[in-house]
Amino acid sequence: MVQVLHHGAVKGVTGSCHELRVDDAGILIDCGLFQGAEAGASPAIDFDIGHIRALVVTHVHIDHVGRLPYLLGSGFTGPIYCSQPSALLLPAMLEDALGIGFTRDKALVRRVLALLESRLVPLPYGQWQPVPDCAVRIRLQRAGHILGSAYVECEAWHKRVVFSGDLGAPHSPLLVAPRPPEACDLLVLESTYGDKNHESRQHRRLRLKEAIEHALADGGTLLIPAFSLGRTQDILYELESLIAEFGTEAAAPDLPWNQLEVVVDSPLAANFTALYRQLKPFWNAEAQALLADGRHPLSFEQLTVVNSHRDHLNAVGYLARSRRPCVVLAGSGMCAGGRVVNYLKALLNEARNDILFVGYQAEGTPGRAILDYGPKGGWVELDGERYDIKAQVHQVSGYSAHAGQQDLLDFVAGIAPPPGEIRLIHGEGKAKAVLKQRLEAMLPATRVVIGR
Repeated sequence: MVQVLHHGAVKGVTGSCHELRVDDAGILIDCGLFQGAEAGASPAIDFDIGHIRALVVTHVHIDHVGRLPYLLGSGFTGPIYCSQPSALLLPAMLEDALGIGFTRDKALVRRVLALLESRLVPLPYGQWQPVPDCAVRIRLQRAGHILGSAYVECEAWHKRVVFSGDLGAPHSPLLVAPRPPEACDLLVLESTYGDKNHESRQHRRLRLKEAIEHALADGGTLLIPAFSLGRTQDILYELESLIAEFGTEAAAPDLPWNQLEVVVDSPLAANFTALYRQLKPFWNAEAQALLADGRHPLSFEQLTVVNSHRDHLNAVGYLARSRRPCVVLAGSGMCAGGRVVNYLKALLNEARNDILFVGYQAEGTPGRAILDYGPKGGWVELDGERYDIKAQVHQVSGYSAHAGQQDLLDFVAGIAPPPGEIRLIHGEGKAKAVLKQRLEAMLPATRVVIGR
């Protein structure tokens, strides 16, 4: 018997953890941490793992891997399958997460990471892998969400189940676009943007340019809260392309594009950017062509990286006092912690500054509050204090690493014959309901259900 069970990401968009049970054995697809409005949920493993033979990681964002240390601590001894890029990125992601939210004991962190790395089994895309002691085999395919992301094809007892992980939009910087699976009986599908579409890449790039020029026109700072992995690298890629294209044209009064200062204030983002550069063989054809032309989309002359905490505090104070035009990327992407919080405290109270959101803001996060209430002159709570939002707030949705509604529909439409069942997960209630309606209209013979 083949069953699919869910241990997270069914009521919201975080805590992804799903189980494929085959007879008396099973595998887990992701083991993520709850965030945002769901952050109060315990990270402890509250389900039986005695029969779990392996963990498959779709990608290394914390809401997909953050409970992995707890899984190891609960006695899980099986292999951890992931793509080859994810095998390089995962230890860096978990080392940061462990140091912030798990323990300050560096020796313990090293032991956990050593245990993790001893279990990692990197897999190439497109190659079937049998799971020991379980009547299932798996295959990873590119998902186009972040570098190394994958969706997972599972085959057991002549039934094929596909877990989408997080799918990306086509034409993302650096990434090869996802292609639908050949066929499947059950598709477990994310629905983060099941109720809306993103701007085209051309449109979002122009919107990014406009937001920068608007922010810098009055001597303000453009602050972009960005996830250290994925979004930061995408934005850097686009900024380098704007600088290369517009060169001596004015980005602000008396400031040409080729003299615009871009600051990445996140040691983790800087680390991931360096790892991305190591993974150039996995970049898409467009990025490979830039490299061949001598361009460096993730390491260009105008880019400054802030590492130490002292330099971070100096940068915050300097930008708050000066009227020097600057673009700052800082983590975390939903403003729930990290260095971006200090920037927000210093910059939110002046209209000359601008905040640009380029990714999803989950319910209950400060980023969602700024996005919802900033245009109305509201306030946001940061570290227990209220801060008025006088800075201008913008959103460019096209830079989300998640597929939009039409992208999801196109992915499903490419599966022939269509799945017998589609189970929607990883989305808020409205997004899932709207996507369910669209899928039912498109595939009347397919059973579409909302995961529970």
